[in-house]
Amino acid sequence: MELIRKHIPNLSETQYESLALYIELLKSWNEKINLVSRKDIDELEEKHILHALAVFKTGEIKPGFKVLDVGTGGGLPGIPLAIALPDSYFVLVDSIGKKITATQDMVNQLGLNNVVCLNQRVESINDNFDIITGRAVTRLTEFYKFTRYKLQKHGKY
Repeated sequence: MELIRKHIPNLSETQYESLALYIELLKSWNEKINLVSRKDIDELEEKHILHALAVFKTGEIKPGFKVLDVGTGGGLPGIPLAIALPDSYFVLVDSIGKKITATQDMVNQLGLNNVVCLNQRVESINDNFDIITGRAVTRLTEFYKFTRYKLQKHGKY
């Protein structure tokens, strides 16, 4: 947690503890199913959690914002953002059932009440969001096609 504390110094002790627990849960689940590259597993804090929290650091996600995390996999960047931004609402979506099963389990164990996990394709979601995130989902042009009508007028990618 040293890197996260250094670069994201304004979280509460409870939030740091939740992020540490998330790292352990993600490692445990990753032994069963591939959620993140196994070559990166020892660098989760730097290569995944800290990168996810970069969005938090921009201040773009405001309290009450609805955030859609497309192709969430193991909950990245959605779960770290939900921990850091408890007053925002997160929808984590992935079309692969076993990944959503793992993500839902982690959300439950972390006690995150501001997260909903959906096992479906993003195209089938009939809602609007303030912010849409996605990591290594598809080419940007395809990602835009899937999500452009789900972004509220003031929202951002």
